[in-house]
Amino acid sequence: MLALLQADPDAFRMIGAALAVGLASLGPGLGLGYLVGKTVESVARQPEMGGEVRTLMFIGIAFVEALALFGLVIAILIAFVL
Repeated sequence: MLALLQADPDAFRMIGAALAVGLASLGPGLGLGYLVGKTVESVARQPEMGGEVRTLMFIGIAFVEALALFGLVIAILIAFVL
């Protein structure tokens, strides 16, 4: 590690940015899987509610994806601004 730090002082910052985006995408990935799975389960139980459930699923997907984008923005700030 010391040789890495001496070779490139920004290396630890890039490692931190990679960890930030990796960990920030873990939660939304699990959330999306859970959300879509429960939506399929709901439509299988009540097919007549498919349109309404699908609309709510897309709204939920937008909110969950926003969390991943926030993590990406934080990683970019760590890598290039701070």
